Amino acid sequence: MSDTVRQDTLVSLLGGKRGTFDATAPLVVFVLTWLLTGNSIAWAASASLVAAGAIAAVRLAQRKRPRAVVLGLLSVAVAALIVLYTGRAQDILLPRIVSNAASALVWAGFIVFRRPLLGLIVGGLLGQRTQWRLDPALLRAYSLASWAWVAMYALRVAVLTPFWNSDSDDFAVIGGGVAQIVLSWPLLVLCLAISGWVIKATLPTDHPGLRHPVIPTEAIEPEKTPS
Repeated sequence: MSDTVRQDTLVSLLGGKRGTFDATAPLVVFVLTWLLTGNSIAWAASASLVAAGAIAAVRLAQRKRPRAVVLGLLSVAVAALIVLYTGRAQDILLPRIVSNAASALVWAGFIVFRRPLLGLIVGGLLGQRTQWRLDPALLRAYSLASWAWVAMYALRVAVLTPFWNSDSDDFAVIGGGVAQIVLSWPLLVLCLAISGWVIKATLPTDHPGLRHPVIPTEAIEPEKTPS
């Protein structure tokens, strides 16, 4: 992001490499089991659930965030139930498509309402809460940089949807699985780099940086007025 916010800190907050592994491992297990069992959806779904359950157990034992662990396990369970219900192996991609589409809409909505999520995340890391919103330059920089995240989620939807719609099971499951892996950690790192560059390029050269919002006097005065 910037020399004031380490990328690895922000990546860790967003799940990091461990979060990427936890999200993709059950899908990889599904694909491999589906291939090894002669395209058995039941075996593949069961194996992915077992993998997700094992990962959840390890993370809870490591005292990782229980809410994130439970949500990850729940997402795999929903995907498994969908493929078992529809009988289409490619539907394992459907929850990922829906979740990424929802994420793109949420990030875009927060930008429109002048509360870009990137600013909320970085501001939280810096202990600023929403003070940065009073700085027009920072608000603009965070808003523009947040569009990179909207683009990331939209790209995932655009790439995964053709696999999901494919009539070829092999192309859909294998190709979709590989695409999901490529679109996870590597794309996240690229998005971080782009959003960091956007912030740096957008802020005025004389701006003191993310840690030091420049708050206009007229924005401070109302806070000093007794209610």
